Amino acid sequence: MFEFIQRNKKIMQILLIILIFPSFVLFGIDGYKRFNEKGAVAASVNGREISVPEWEQVHKQEVERMRASMPGMDVAMFDTPAMKFMALERIIRSRVLEASASKLNIKISDQKLVKTIGEVDSFAALKNADGTYDIEKYKSFLSAQGMTPDIFESRVRSDLAVRQVVGGVGSSSFAPASQAAVTLDAFLQQREIQVAIFSASDYLDSAKPTDEDIKNYFATHVQEYKTAETVDIEYVVLDLANIEKTISVSEAELKAYFDQNQNILNAKEERRASHILIAASKDASPSDKKLAKDKALSILDSLRKSPQQFAELAKKNSQDPGSAARGGDLDFFARGAMVKPFEEVAFVLKKGEISDVVETEFGFHIIQLTDIKSSGKSSFQEVRSTLEQDLKRDLAKKKYAEMADQFTNMVYEQSDSLKPVAQKFKLDIQIAKDISKQNASNTKSLWSNQKLLQSIFSADAIEKKHNTEAVETGSNQLVSARVVTHKPATNLQLDDVKPMIVQTVLSQKSLEIAKKQGIESLEQWKKDNSSAKLQAPVVISREQNQKLPAALIESAMRADVSKLPIMVGVDLGAKGYGVVKINSVVGSLPVTDRKDSVGKYAKAWASAENIAYFSYLKALFKVDYKVEKPSSANLLKQP
Repeated sequence: MFEFIQRNKKIMQILLIILIFPSFVLFGIDGYKRFNEKGAVAASVNGREISVPEWEQVHKQEVERMRASMPGMDVAMFDTPAMKFMALERIIRSRVLEASASKLNIKISDQKLVKTIGEVDSFAALKNADGTYDIEKYKSFLSAQGMTPDIFESRVRSDLAVRQVVGGVGSSSFAPASQAAVTLDAFLQQREIQVAIFSASDYLDSAKPTDEDIKNYFATHVQEYKTAETVDIEYVVLDLANIEKTISVSEAELKAYFDQNQNILNAKEERRASHILIAASKDASPSDKKLAKDKALSILDSLRKSPQQFAELAKKNSQDPGSAARGGDLDFFARGAMVKPFEEVAFVLKKGEISDVVETEFGFHIIQLTDIKSSGKSSFQEVRSTLEQDLKRDLAKKKYAEMADQFTNMVYEQSDSLKPVAQKFKLDIQIAKDISKQNASNTKSLWSNQKLLQSIFSADAIEKKHNTEAVETGSNQLVSARVVTHKPATNLQLDDVKPMIVQTVLSQKSLEIAKKQGIESLEQWKKDNSSAKLQAPVVISREQNQKLPAALIESAMRADVSKLPIMVGVDLGAKGYGVVKINSVVGSLPVTDRKDSVGKYAKAWASAENIAYFSYLKALFKVDYKVEKPSSANLLKQP
């Protein structure tokens, strides 16, 4: 988190206003009304259609934001059908809330609008000495993001109206203390139980499959045993990094660039610091925060005795994944790059000095100031190296933009070969063998990109041997591939997979025996409790499961305890079968901070009311899905 903020100061300043308003984050600068492409419909809200191109564009923007904010992360995990469907749900959410705000005729006053914009930190630099806004700077700032003041202010009004739709429910939510007490007591209740678990692994010796069992299983599952469909391909990659390597700039160009960018290059004071973060979110309980702070204080105590250990202790203890591996180093940063409590301390420390424990919204920090860059006007020689990198990158981006369009058109127009595009752009034609849908999606290679993989295994690529379309596989990176050899999936013979089938049938039969034995034992033990072969008594609750299966704990806690003792049976799925005897109810777990627990309950209650209200709005404004929900989609439930 800290690493990203300090490394992307300019980007963060430009995007801060966008990041403050969720609808901007989701739909970009121009808002979702800018989509004019015609195409298939993904869903509709109150009769207003959401097109597939619009949906795909929003998802693409979200994936690109993840890639930009976390360069080291494999964004392929976000480029899946389930994550794409979640993007559609977020579009629907905004449309529903927008329709609701319109129906409720919610109006935002000019005073509220001005106050909201005035609270945005990025606009502080646009003010005159008397506190009024410099209109020309204001227009210029918005223009850089593709907006006019009218568009921006309209978006802010719309967003504030939408917030009022759900904000009213949250602010009016009320969970009585008596109701919270009943719920918490039920959740924290403890019960003494004894269990017997009938595991499939205990019956392997009794479940030896016959040849007939194996043949029958294979006959009914023959389609599941096939060789993977694979392809050998050739491909070309056009990317910014390689283009940048080909660009050289003259001394005269560098000096001209220096003269044109004097205002930007006049550096403010920057400081370099390392930190050790012990994470604790602002929503963490007081007890969790105390544990985190105590750990930070313990580390600080070690550092006071031996300051040279800072990097070593940061690698071992810091919970900031971006800087821990570098001994906590955050590189240079100026004012405004870090959260305020962190910045205030960092800019008063002396070089080499170590701070006390500093609390921010991320947790508890120990800061060591390692270097200072004084403010003042930079000379050409001081910034020459950085200047050369920036100019090369700017020129490479312009060249890439020009080449990308030509590359995309060329692989399509001359689709029978990659040689023309390789020759024009001086690209190497590379080879990849035995690519399958299964192994490619499990790697971090180019082929883990689902769109490229689908293009490679399309009928056009396999049957006609055409180039795939140019697919964006990364930031400023395009790839086109061509299938050279296709090896279709073929059915395997029984002898090829017999050992695997033997294990599968063995597992199934042993599981069946375990469940049958468990059910029979339960019936017998209910008639004669003295014959029950149960483990020693343990006390469990929903929070303390004693490492027992979740299904077993849930059954034990749901069982009617009006007449004790009682025995219940639990199907544990692939783990077998369980029998639980509930002996007694032994009270509730002690709550160290009852007030905090009641507060969390009230927050959960408000969230549930918001979800219910949003479900009502979805029905009211007739949300109609035109695409099928992926089976693996884990949809957002927060409205």
